[in-house]
Amino acid sequence: MRGDLEWGSIAGLVRAAAERYGPAEAVVEGRIRVSYAELGERVERAAAACMAAGVEPGDRVAIWAPNTLDWIVSALGAVTAGAVLVPLNTRFKGTEAAYVLSRSRAKLLFITGTFLGTSYVASLRRSEVELPHLERVVVLGESAPDDYVTWKSFLAGGDGVSAAEVRARADSVPSTAPSDIIYTSGTTGAPKGAVITHAQTLRCYAVWSELAGLREGDRYLIVNPFFHTFGYKAGIIACLMRGAVMIPQPVFNVDTVLANIAAERVSVLPGPPTLHQSLLDHPARASHDLSALRLVVTGAAVVPLRLVERLRGELGVGTVLTAYGLSEASGIVTMCRRGDPADVVATTSGRPIPDTEVRLSSAGEVLVRGHHVMSGYFEDEEETARAIDAAGWLHTGDVGVLDEAGNLRITDRIKDMFIVGGFNAYPAEIEQLLGLHPDIADVAVIGVPDARLGEVGKAFAVRRRGATVTADDLIAWARREMANYKVPRAVEFVGELPRNASGKVVKGVLRSR
Repeated sequence: MRGDLEWGSIAGLVRAAAERYGPAEAVVEGRIRVSYAELGERVERAAAACMAAGVEPGDRVAIWAPNTLDWIVSALGAVTAGAVLVPLNTRFKGTEAAYVLSRSRAKLLFITGTFLGTSYVASLRRSEVELPHLERVVVLGESAPDDYVTWKSFLAGGDGVSAAEVRARADSVPSTAPSDIIYTSGTTGAPKGAVITHAQTLRCYAVWSELAGLREGDRYLIVNPFFHTFGYKAGIIACLMRGAVMIPQPVFNVDTVLANIAAERVSVLPGPPTLHQSLLDHPARASHDLSALRLVVTGAAVVPLRLVERLRGELGVGTVLTAYGLSEASGIVTMCRRGDPADVVATTSGRPIPDTEVRLSSAGEVLVRGHHVMSGYFEDEEETARAIDAAGWLHTGDVGVLDEAGNLRITDRIKDMFIVGGFNAYPAEIEQLLGLHPDIADVAVIGVPDARLGEVGKAFAVRRRGATVTADDLIAWARREMANYKVPRAVEFVGELPRNASGKVVKGVLRSR
Protein backbone atom coordinates (compact mmCIF):
# COMPACT_ATOMS: atom_id res chain seq x y z
CA MET A 1 0.00 0.00 0.00
CA ARG A 2 1.28 3.45 -0.95
CA GLY A 3 0.57 5.80 1.98
CA ASP A 4 0.78 8.90 -0.19
CA LEU A 5 -1.83 7.54 -2.63
CA GLU A 6 -4.07 6.30 0.19
CA TRP A 7 -4.27 9.52 2.25
CA GLY A 8 -2.85 12.34 0.10
CA SER A 9 -1.85 14.48 3.05
CA ILE A 10 -1.39 14.21 6.80
CA ALA A 11 -4.77 15.95 7.22
CA GLY A 12 -6.28 13.20 5.06
CA LEU A 13 -4.69 10.58 7.31
CA VAL A 14 -6.04 12.20 10.51
CA ARG A 15 -9.56 12.35 9.08
CA ALA A 16 -9.42 8.76 7.78
CA ALA A 17 -8.19 7.51 11.19
CA ALA A 18 -11.00 9.38 12.99
CA GLU A 19 -13.58 7.77 10.70
CA ARG A 20 -12.08 4.29 10.66
CA TYR A 21 -11.15 3.89 14.34
CA GLY A 22 -13.76 6.33 15.79
CA PRO A 23 -14.54 5.06 19.32
CA ALA A 24 -11.18 3.31 19.87
CA GLU A 25 -8.58 4.88 22.15
CA ALA A 26 -6.14 7.12 20.32
CA VAL A 27 -4.15 8.92 23.04
CA VAL A 28 -3.68 8.13 26.72
CA GLU A 29 -2.16 10.82 28.93
CA GLY A 30 -2.50 9.97 32.61
CA ARG A 31 -6.21 9.96 33.32
CA ILE A 32 -7.07 11.60 30.02
CA ARG A 33 -8.31 9.16 27.36
CA VAL A 34 -9.02 10.51 23.90
CA SER A 35 -10.72 8.44 21.19
CA TYR A 36 -9.83 8.62 17.50
CA ALA A 37 -13.07 10.51 16.76
CA GLU A 38 -12.29 13.05 19.52
CA LEU A 39 -8.71 13.42 18.33
CA GLY A 40 -10.00 14.22 14.84
CA GLU A 41 -12.29 16.92 16.29
CA ARG A 42 -9.50 18.41 18.42
CA VAL A 43 -7.13 18.55 15.46
CA GLU A 44 -9.78 20.29 13.31
CA ARG A 45 -10.38 22.79 16.11
CA ALA A 46 -6.65 23.52 16.34
CA ALA A 47 -6.54 23.92 12.55
CA ALA A 48 -9.45 26.40 12.73
CA ALA A 49 -7.55 28.39 15.36
CA CYS A 50 -4.43 28.44 13.16
CA MET A 51 -6.51 29.72 10.24
CA ALA A 52 -8.12 32.39 12.45
CA ALA A 53 -4.61 33.44 13.52
CA GLY A 54 -3.71 34.08 9.90
CA VAL A 55 -1.73 30.92 9.13
CA GLU A 56 -1.65 30.41 5.36
CA PRO A 57 -0.53 27.29 3.43
CA GLY A 58 3.26 27.12 3.40
CA ASP A 59 3.72 29.29 6.53
CA ARG A 60 6.08 27.78 9.07
CA VAL A 61 4.64 26.93 12.48
CA ALA A 62 7.12 25.86 15.17
CA ILE A 63 6.55 23.77 18.27
CA TRP A 64 8.85 23.68 21.29
CA ALA A 65 7.38 21.29 23.81
CA PRO A 66 7.79 17.77 25.22
CA ASN A 67 5.76 14.69 24.21
CA THR A 68 2.17 15.45 25.23
CA LEU A 69 -1.37 15.30 23.88
CA ASP A 70 -1.15 19.07 23.26
CA TRP A 71 1.91 18.54 21.05
CA ILE A 72 0.00 16.00 18.95
CA VAL A 73 -3.09 18.22 18.59
CA SER A 74 -1.28 21.52 17.93
CA ALA A 75 1.19 20.00 15.45
CA LEU A 76 -1.44 18.07 13.47
CA GLY A 77 -3.73 21.12 13.62
CA ALA A 78 -1.05 23.35 12.10
CA VAL A 79 -0.30 20.83 9.34
CA THR A 80 -4.05 20.41 8.63
CA ALA A 81 -4.21 24.20 8.10
CA GLY A 82 -1.50 23.78 5.44
CA ALA A 83 1.38 24.98 7.60
CA VAL A 84 4.86 23.48 7.52
CA LEU A 85 5.77 22.11 10.94
CA VAL A 86 9.12 23.08 12.49
CA PRO A 87 9.71 20.98 15.62
CA LEU A 88 12.31 22.32 18.07
CA ASN A 89 14.52 20.15 20.24
CA THR A 90 13.29 20.36 23.86
CA ARG A 91 16.90 20.36 25.05
CA PHE A 92 17.68 23.57 23.18
CA LYS A 93 18.48 26.69 25.15
CA GLY A 94 16.76 29.94 24.12
CA THR A 95 19.46 31.08 21.70
CA GLU A 96 19.49 27.72 19.91
CA ALA A 97 15.68 27.79 19.57
CA ALA A 98 15.69 31.41 18.41
CA TYR A 99 18.19 30.60 15.67
CA VAL A 100 15.84 28.00 14.14
CA LEU A 101 12.79 30.29 14.56
CA SER A 102 14.67 33.09 12.80
CA ARG A 103 16.09 30.85 10.08
CA SER A 104 12.71 29.26 9.27
CA ARG A 105 10.87 32.62 9.61
CA ALA A 106 8.26 30.87 11.76
CA LYS A 107 5.00 32.82 11.98
CA LEU A 108 3.53 31.00 14.98
CA LEU A 109 5.11 29.15 17.88
CA PHE A 110 3.55 26.65 20.26
CA ILE A 111 5.65 26.56 23.41
CA THR A 112 5.44 24.61 26.66
CA GLY A 113 5.18 26.60 29.88
CA THR A 114 7.73 24.98 32.17
CA PHE A 115 9.39 21.63 31.54
CA LEU A 116 11.97 19.95 33.80
CA GLY A 117 12.20 23.15 35.85
CA THR A 118 13.00 25.31 32.83
CA SER A 119 10.72 28.12 31.67
CA TYR A 120 10.95 27.95 27.89
CA VAL A 121 9.23 31.33 27.63
CA ALA A 122 11.86 32.99 29.84
CA SER A 123 14.63 31.14 28.03
CA LEU A 124 13.40 32.43 24.65
CA ARG A 125 13.08 36.01 25.92
CA ARG A 126 16.60 35.92 27.38
CA SER A 127 18.04 35.05 23.97
CA GLU A 128 17.26 38.64 22.85
CA VAL A 129 17.21 37.50 19.22
CA GLU A 130 15.00 39.65 16.99
CA LEU A 131 12.15 37.54 15.56
CA PRO A 132 10.23 39.96 13.32
CA HIS A 133 8.32 37.15 11.54
CA LEU A 134 7.02 35.55 14.72
CA GLU A 135 3.49 36.97 15.02
CA ARG A 136 2.10 34.84 17.81
CA VAL A 137 3.33 32.66 20.64
CA VAL A 138 0.86 30.18 22.14
CA VAL A 139 1.73 28.78 25.57
CA LEU A 140 0.54 25.20 26.00
CA GLY A 141 -0.58 25.85 29.56
CA GLU A 142 -3.04 27.65 31.83
CA SER A 143 -1.26 31.00 31.93
CA ALA A 144 0.79 33.12 29.55
CA PRO A 145 2.61 36.49 29.67
CA ASP A 146 0.66 39.51 28.40
CA ASP A 147 2.00 39.43 24.84
CA TYR A 148 1.52 35.66 24.46
CA VAL A 149 -1.74 33.69 24.47
CA THR A 150 -2.83 30.54 26.30
CA TRP A 151 -3.74 27.38 24.43
CA LYS A 152 -7.34 27.70 25.59
CA SER A 153 -7.82 31.25 24.33
CA PHE A 154 -5.97 30.43 21.10
CA LEU A 155 -8.44 27.56 20.43
CA ALA A 156 -11.39 29.82 21.25
CA GLY A 157 -10.14 32.20 18.56
CA GLY A 158 -10.97 29.58 15.93
CA ASP A 159 -14.66 29.28 16.90
CA GLY A 160 -15.63 31.52 13.98
CA VAL A 161 -14.05 29.21 11.41
CA SER A 162 -16.44 26.48 10.25
CA ALA A 163 -15.65 22.78 9.88
CA ALA A 164 -16.35 23.12 6.16
CA GLU A 165 -13.69 25.86 5.86
CA VAL A 166 -11.16 23.69 7.71
CA ARG A 167 -11.91 20.73 5.42
CA ALA A 168 -11.63 22.91 2.32
CA ARG A 169 -8.25 24.21 3.49
CA ALA A 170 -7.03 20.69 4.32
CA ASP A 171 -8.21 19.36 0.94
CA SER A 172 -6.34 22.12 -0.87
CA VAL A 173 -2.95 20.94 0.41
CA PRO A 174 -1.24 18.87 -2.31
CA SER A 175 0.73 15.79 -1.29
CA THR A 176 3.80 17.36 -2.89
CA ALA A 177 3.68 20.28 -0.42
CA PRO A 178 6.19 20.35 2.46
CA SER A 179 4.78 18.90 5.69
CA ASP A 180 7.72 19.68 7.93
CA ILE A 181 11.24 21.01 8.17
CA ILE A 182 13.46 19.00 10.49
CA TYR A 183 16.50 21.01 11.58
CA THR A 184 19.70 19.03 11.95
CA SER A 185 22.79 20.51 13.52
CA GLY A 186 25.14 20.84 10.60
CA THR A 187 28.82 20.02 10.90
CA THR A 188 29.45 23.66 10.11
CA GLY A 189 27.79 24.36 13.46
CA ALA A 190 24.64 26.00 12.13
CA PRO A 191 21.50 23.82 11.94
CA LYS A 192 20.08 23.14 8.47
CA GLY A 193 16.41 22.40 7.77
CA ALA A 194 15.60 19.24 5.80
CA VAL A 195 12.36 19.83 3.87
CA ILE A 196 10.09 16.76 3.74
CA THR A 197 6.71 16.55 1.96
CA HIS A 198 3.35 15.03 2.94
CA ALA A 199 3.83 12.33 0.28
CA GLN A 200 7.26 11.38 1.59
CA THR A 201 6.05 11.20 5.18
CA LEU A 202 3.02 9.06 4.33
CA ARG A 203 4.82 6.73 1.96
CA CYS A 204 7.76 6.12 4.32
CA TYR A 205 5.76 5.47 7.46
CA ALA A 206 3.24 3.21 5.76
CA VAL A 207 6.33 1.16 4.87
CA TRP A 208 7.73 1.46 8.42
CA SER A 209 4.41 0.34 9.95
CA GLU A 210 4.26 -2.64 7.60
CA LEU A 211 7.86 -3.76 8.19
CA ALA A 212 7.58 -3.29 11.95
CA GLY A 213 4.25 -5.14 12.00
CA LEU A 214 2.39 -2.41 13.92
CA ARG A 215 -1.20 -3.55 14.57
CA GLU A 216 -4.57 -2.01 15.28
CA GLY A 217 -4.99 -1.74 19.06
CA ASP A 218 -1.25 -1.91 19.77
CA ARG A 219 -0.39 0.21 22.81
CA TYR A 220 2.63 2.27 21.89
CA LEU A 221 4.72 4.04 24.53
CA ILE A 222 6.30 6.97 22.66
CA VAL A 223 9.44 7.88 24.58
CA ASN A 224 11.28 9.03 21.46
CA PRO A 225 10.99 12.82 21.36
CA PHE A 226 8.30 14.14 19.02
CA PHE A 227 10.74 16.80 17.75
CA HIS A 228 12.66 13.94 16.16
CA THR A 229 11.44 12.01 13.10
CA PHE A 230 11.54 8.77 15.12
CA GLY A 231 9.02 10.13 17.65
CA TYR A 232 6.75 12.13 15.36
CA LYS A 233 6.62 9.87 12.31
CA ALA A 234 7.47 6.36 13.50
CA GLY A 235 5.29 7.32 16.50
CA ILE A 236 2.28 9.60 15.88
CA ILE A 237 1.99 9.12 12.10
CA ALA A 238 2.44 5.32 12.27
CA CYS A 239 -0.16 5.00 15.06
CA LEU A 240 -2.68 7.04 13.03
CA MET A 241 -2.13 4.69 10.09
CA ARG A 242 -2.68 1.52 12.09
CA GLY A 243 -5.16 2.58 14.80
CA ALA A 244 -2.63 2.03 17.59
CA VAL A 245 -2.88 3.78 20.97
CA MET A 246 -0.36 6.58 21.54
CA ILE A 247 0.99 6.88 25.08
CA PRO A 248 3.29 9.90 25.03
CA GLN A 249 5.97 10.03 27.71
CA PRO A 250 7.57 13.49 28.13
CA VAL A 251 10.72 12.43 29.98
CA PHE A 252 12.96 9.42 29.55
CA ASN A 253 12.83 7.94 33.01
CA VAL A 254 13.17 4.19 33.31
CA ASP A 255 10.97 3.98 36.43
CA THR A 256 8.16 5.72 34.56
CA VAL A 257 8.71 3.50 31.50
CA LEU A 258 8.38 0.37 33.66
CA ALA A 259 5.27 1.67 35.42
CA ASN A 260 3.67 2.69 32.10
CA ILE A 261 4.39 -0.65 30.39
CA ALA A 262 2.73 -2.50 33.27
CA ALA A 263 -0.23 -0.14 33.87
CA GLU A 264 -1.09 0.44 30.21
CA ARG A 265 -0.21 -3.05 28.90
CA VAL A 266 2.26 -1.47 26.48
CA SER A 267 3.01 -3.70 23.48
CA VAL A 268 5.31 -1.47 21.39
CA LEU A 269 8.44 0.28 22.70
CA PRO A 270 10.87 1.83 20.21
CA GLY A 271 13.89 3.72 21.51
CA PRO A 272 17.69 3.85 21.62
CA PRO A 273 19.61 0.82 22.96
CA THR A 274 20.28 2.68 26.24
CA LEU A 275 16.53 2.65 27.00
CA HIS A 276 16.20 -1.10 26.57
CA GLN A 277 19.44 -1.77 28.40
CA SER A 278 18.33 0.22 31.45
CA LEU A 279 14.95 -1.52 31.36
CA LEU A 280 16.54 -4.98 31.41
CA ASP A 281 18.97 -4.03 34.19
CA HIS A 282 16.42 -2.28 36.42
CA PRO A 283 16.42 -3.78 39.94
CA ALA A 284 12.60 -3.60 40.19
CA ARG A 285 11.96 -5.12 36.76
CA ALA A 286 10.66 -8.41 38.15
CA SER A 287 7.89 -6.67 40.11
CA HIS A 288 6.35 -5.20 36.91
CA ASP A 289 4.25 -7.15 34.42
CA LEU A 290 5.94 -6.53 31.06
CA SER A 291 4.32 -9.49 29.33
CA ALA A 292 2.36 -7.41 26.80
CA LEU A 293 5.58 -6.10 25.20
CA ARG A 294 5.94 -7.65 21.74
CA LEU A 295 7.71 -5.14 19.48
CA VAL A 296 10.96 -3.23 19.99
CA VAL A 297 12.57 -1.09 17.29
CA THR A 298 15.96 0.40 17.97
CA GLY A 299 18.84 2.00 16.13
CA ALA A 300 20.94 5.18 16.31
CA ALA A 301 23.94 3.35 17.74
CA VAL A 302 25.71 0.03 18.07
CA VAL A 303 23.24 -2.57 19.29
CA PRO A 304 24.88 -5.32 21.37
CA LEU A 305 23.93 -8.84 20.25
CA ARG A 306 23.41 -9.67 23.94
CA LEU A 307 20.73 -6.94 24.12
CA VAL A 308 18.73 -8.50 21.27
CA GLU A 309 19.03 -11.95 22.87
CA ARG A 310 17.97 -10.66 26.31
CA LEU A 311 14.95 -8.77 24.92
CA ARG A 312 13.81 -11.93 23.19
CA GLY A 313 14.76 -14.34 25.96
CA GLU A 314 14.16 -12.50 29.24
CA LEU A 315 11.25 -10.26 28.19
CA GLY A 316 9.79 -12.54 25.54
CA VAL A 317 9.69 -9.72 22.97
CA GLY A 318 8.62 -11.41 19.74
CA THR A 319 10.04 -8.82 17.35
CA VAL A 320 13.25 -6.86 17.81
CA LEU A 321 14.29 -4.76 14.81
CA THR A 322 17.01 -2.24 14.02
CA ALA A 323 16.87 0.51 11.43
CA TYR A 324 18.99 3.31 9.99
CA GLY A 325 17.83 6.68 8.80
CA LEU A 326 18.57 10.38 8.78
CA SER A 327 16.39 13.48 8.64
CA GLU A 328 17.50 14.20 5.07
CA ALA A 329 15.94 10.88 3.99
CA SER A 330 12.67 11.24 5.93
CA GLY A 331 14.20 9.37 8.86
CA ILE A 332 14.32 5.91 7.25
CA VAL A 333 16.72 4.27 4.80
CA THR A 334 17.19 0.64 5.87
CA MET A 335 15.36 -1.65 8.27
CA CYS A 336 15.57 -5.25 9.43
CA ARG A 337 12.69 -7.56 8.61
CA ARG A 338 10.68 -9.64 11.04
CA GLY A 339 12.27 -13.07 11.35
CA ASP A 340 15.84 -11.84 10.78
CA PRO A 341 18.37 -13.73 12.94
CA ALA A 342 19.60 -12.01 16.10
CA ASP A 343 23.08 -11.38 14.71
CA VAL A 344 21.67 -9.56 11.65
CA VAL A 345 19.52 -7.38 13.93
CA ALA A 346 22.46 -6.65 16.24
CA THR A 347 25.26 -6.10 13.73
CA THR A 348 23.41 -4.39 10.86
CA SER A 349 20.66 -1.86 10.28
CA GLY A 350 18.90 -4.13 7.82
CA ARG A 351 18.17 -3.73 4.13
CA PRO A 352 16.95 -0.76 2.12
CA ILE A 353 13.22 -0.10 2.33
CA PRO A 354 11.27 -0.70 -0.94
CA ASP A 355 12.04 1.61 -3.90
CA THR A 356 15.25 2.83 -2.30
CA GLU A 357 18.79 2.54 -3.57
CA VAL A 358 21.78 2.39 -1.25
CA ARG A 359 25.36 2.21 -2.46
CA LEU A 360 28.81 3.03 -1.13
CA SER A 361 31.16 5.60 -2.62
CA SER A 362 34.80 4.74 -3.23
CA ALA A 363 35.54 6.16 0.23
CA GLY A 364 32.89 3.92 1.76
CA GLU A 365 30.38 6.73 2.32
CA VAL A 366 26.74 5.62 2.34
CA LEU A 367 24.82 7.15 -0.59
CA VAL A 368 21.04 7.01 -0.77
CA ARG A 369 18.58 7.67 -3.60
CA GLY A 370 14.81 7.33 -3.61
CA HIS A 371 11.37 8.75 -2.95
CA HIS A 372 12.24 9.73 0.62
CA VAL A 373 15.24 11.97 -0.03
CA MET A 374 14.50 15.58 0.94
CA SER A 375 13.87 18.20 -1.72
CA GLY A 376 16.71 20.11 -0.07
CA TYR A 377 17.68 22.22 2.90
CA PHE A 378 15.30 25.12 3.50
CA GLU A 379 16.50 28.17 1.54
CA ASP A 380 20.07 26.86 1.40
CA GLU A 381 21.07 25.94 -2.15
CA GLU A 382 24.76 25.71 -1.33
CA GLU A 383 24.35 23.11 1.44
CA THR A 384 21.73 21.25 -0.65
CA ALA A 385 24.16 20.95 -3.56
CA ARG A 386 26.78 19.67 -1.14
CA ALA A 387 24.42 16.99 0.19
CA ILE A 388 22.64 15.81 -2.99
CA ASP A 389 24.64 15.31 -6.18
CA ALA A 390 23.47 15.87 -9.75
CA ALA A 391 22.38 12.22 -10.08
CA GLY A 392 20.11 12.55 -7.03
CA TRP A 393 22.31 10.66 -4.57
CA LEU A 394 22.19 11.90 -0.98
CA HIS A 395 25.66 11.86 0.58
CA THR A 396 24.97 10.84 4.18
CA GLY A 397 28.38 11.48 5.71
CA ASP A 398 28.20 8.02 7.29
CA VAL A 399 30.67 5.28 6.42
CA GLY A 400 29.35 1.75 6.11
CA VAL A 401 29.64 -1.72 4.63
CA LEU A 402 27.02 -3.79 2.82
CA ASP A 403 26.94 -7.58 3.22
CA GLU A 404 25.96 -10.04 0.48
CA ALA A 405 22.30 -9.91 1.50
CA GLY A 406 22.32 -6.11 1.22
CA ASN A 407 22.30 -5.44 4.96
CA LEU A 408 23.96 -2.16 5.87
CA ARG A 409 26.33 -1.76 8.78
CA ILE A 410 27.35 1.75 9.76
CA THR A 411 30.98 1.74 10.86
CA ASP A 412 31.96 5.38 11.27
CA ARG A 413 31.00 8.94 10.55
CA ILE A 414 32.85 11.00 8.04
CA LYS A 415 31.59 14.09 9.79
CA ASP A 416 32.97 13.19 13.25
CA MET A 417 29.47 13.23 14.70
CA PHE A 418 28.99 11.09 17.78
CA ILE A 419 25.80 9.83 19.43
CA VAL A 420 25.13 10.57 23.10
CA GLY A 421 22.33 8.34 24.41
CA GLY A 422 20.51 8.52 21.08
CA PHE A 423 21.14 12.23 20.43
CA ASN A 424 23.40 13.31 17.57
CA ALA A 425 26.21 15.54 18.84
CA TYR A 426 28.20 17.56 16.31
CA PRO A 427 31.73 18.59 17.36
CA ALA A 428 31.77 21.73 15.19
CA GLU A 429 28.63 23.07 16.85
CA ILE A 430 29.95 22.33 20.36
CA GLU A 431 33.31 23.86 19.49
CA GLN A 432 31.58 27.03 18.31
CA LEU A 433 29.72 27.34 21.60
CA LEU A 434 32.79 26.57 23.77
CA GLY A 435 34.73 29.13 21.76
CA LEU A 436 32.44 31.82 23.18
CA HIS A 437 33.94 31.30 26.66
CA PRO A 438 36.09 34.36 27.43
CA ASP A 439 39.02 32.25 28.71
CA ILE A 440 39.20 29.79 25.80
CA ALA A 441 41.53 30.57 22.88
CA ASP A 442 41.10 27.37 20.89
CA VAL A 443 39.13 24.14 21.28
CA ALA A 444 38.43 20.80 19.59
CA VAL A 445 35.86 18.15 20.56
CA ILE A 446 35.80 14.42 19.86
CA GLY A 447 33.51 11.59 20.91
CA VAL A 448 34.89 9.09 23.43
CA PRO A 449 33.31 5.80 24.55
CA ASP A 450 31.01 5.88 27.59
CA ALA A 451 29.55 2.80 29.29
CA ARG A 452 26.11 4.34 29.88
CA LEU A 453 25.52 6.71 26.95
CA GLY A 454 27.54 4.96 24.22
CA GLU A 455 29.66 8.03 23.56
CA VAL A 456 30.21 11.44 25.17
CA GLY A 457 32.16 14.52 24.22
CA LYS A 458 35.71 15.26 25.29
CA ALA A 459 37.14 18.74 24.73
CA PHE A 460 40.77 19.62 24.12
CA ALA A 461 41.09 23.29 25.02
CA VAL A 462 43.76 25.98 24.85
CA ARG A 463 43.48 28.66 27.55
CA ARG A 464 43.90 32.35 26.76
CA ARG A 465 47.11 33.82 28.15
CA GLY A 466 46.83 34.44 31.88
CA ALA A 467 43.51 32.56 32.19
CA THR A 468 43.10 30.04 35.02
CA VAL A 469 39.81 28.40 33.96
CA THR A 470 39.61 24.75 35.13
CA ALA A 471 37.95 21.75 33.51
CA ASP A 472 35.15 21.89 36.10
CA ASP A 473 34.61 25.60 35.38
CA LEU A 474 34.31 25.01 31.65
CA ILE A 475 31.94 22.04 32.05
CA ALA A 476 29.73 24.01 34.48
CA TRP A 477 29.68 26.94 32.03
CA ALA A 478 28.80 24.59 29.16
CA ARG A 479 25.86 23.17 31.14
CA ARG A 480 24.36 26.67 31.24
CA GLU A 481 24.97 27.42 27.58
CA MET A 482 24.03 24.27 25.66
CA ALA A 483 21.78 21.24 25.63
CA ASN A 484 22.94 18.60 28.11
CA TYR A 485 23.91 15.98 25.50
CA LYS A 486 26.32 18.46 23.90
CA VAL A 487 28.18 19.20 27.14
CA PRO A 488 31.68 17.63 27.15
CA ARG A 489 32.10 15.20 30.05
CA ALA A 490 35.88 15.71 30.12
CA VAL A 491 38.23 18.58 29.31
CA GLU A 492 41.97 18.31 28.69
CA PHE A 493 43.97 21.53 28.49
CA VAL A 494 46.73 21.57 25.89
CA GLY A 495 49.35 24.09 24.78
CA GLU A 496 48.13 23.98 21.19
CA LEU A 497 45.91 21.83 18.94
CA PRO A 498 47.49 19.63 16.25
CA ARG A 499 46.76 21.16 12.83
CA ASN A 500 47.55 20.18 9.26
CA ALA A 501 49.04 22.44 6.56
CA SER A 502 45.66 23.96 5.70
CA GLY A 503 45.05 24.80 9.35
CA LYS A 504 42.45 22.12 10.09
CA VAL A 505 42.61 20.36 13.44
CA VAL A 506 43.84 16.78 13.00
CA LYS A 507 41.34 14.91 15.15
CA GLY A 508 43.03 11.57 14.54
CA VAL A 509 45.96 12.79 16.65
CA LEU A 510 43.59 13.76 19.48
CA ARG A 511 41.81 10.40 19.29
CA SER A 512 45.09 8.49 19.45
CA ARG A 513 45.78 10.09 22.83
